[in-house]
Amino acid sequence: MLTIEYYATDIRDIELIRPLWVQLNEYHHNHAKTFQDHYEQMTFDERKSYFENVASIGSLRIDLAIDQATERYIGYCITSLSQENMGEIESIFIEEGYRSQGIGSVLVSRAFTWLNANGSARNRVSVADGNEAAFEFYRKFGFYPRITVLEQRRE
Repeated sequence: MLTIEYYATDIRDIELIRPLWVQLNEYHHNHAKTFQDHYEQMTFDERKSYFENVASIGSLRIDLAIDQATERYIGYCITSLSQENMGEIESIFIEEGYRSQGIGSVLVSRAFTWLNANGSARNRVSVADGNEAAFEFYRKFGFYPRITVLEQRRE
């Protein structure tokens, strides 16, 4: 039986998620229908810089999941709260062998508890092209498609 430990931290520990984020980027690249080149060009250092900027103008929380048997990080959820009290699940990833065991649900629940405790007026999550299967997961938390944003592909 799995024993997963969860804890929250902030931008100072962003490097802990690097290997997991690399797997997430690869997942998106492999599932993207149109914008594969976006994931080919994206680096963790660019994403880290984005998260550092978000943290500097609002609040940012990182929830981590650790498999106690292996003492490895196996999942994370990065959540932000803007100065306008807009909450957002910025990034979430669970290693493949640990999916469908409730770990993502715990991470998202922890994120929403934090957002609600800190005055979030609205919450949102963006789902990448090719990852529409995630809609079902987010529906459990009351998320539904509201608008679809189309982006022009430039060659």
